[in-house]
Amino acid sequence: MPTKDPINWMLSNAIETLARAERLHQQFLRLQPLTGPREPSWEPPIDVLETEREVLILIALPGVDPNEVVAEIDKGALVVSGHRVLPAELRNARILRLELPQGRFERRIPLPLGRYAITRFAANGCVGLRLAKSS
Repeated sequence: MPTKDPINWMLSNAIETLARAERLHQQFLRLQPLTGPREPSWEPPIDVLETEREVLILIALPGVDPNEVVAEIDKGALVVSGHRVLPAELRNARILRLELPQGRFERRIPLPLGRYAITRFAANGCVGLRLAKSS
C-alpha cells in the first residue's frame, strides 16, 4: 500500500477543517446587519415537541438562567432571545478552547396556530419553554 503524500494529506486536512468551520458557522451564527438596536447573534439548537395540550421547546443553552431568556410570540412564531456570557470569574482566564457560542442569541420558531401561556424551566443544560395551549 503506498504511503500518503504529506503535502496532499496536509491540504486535505486543511480543506476538511475549513469545511467543518463553515458548517459550525452556518449552524450557530446568523449575522444580522447592524441597523438599529440589532446586533450579531447566533441561533441555539432546539427540539420542538407537541402534544394535545402543549408545545414543548428545549433550547441548548448551557449556563443560561431560564429567567434571563426572553420568549415572545410575534406573528405566529415564538422569538427566543438573550445573551450567553462567560461567568465573571472566568473573564480573565486564558482560553484554551471556546466552542460554546457567547454573546447575543435569537431563535425564531414557527408555531401551530393558537393561543399559548408560556412557562420556563431548566433541564440538563437546556432552557425549556412549555407553551400550554388555551382556547
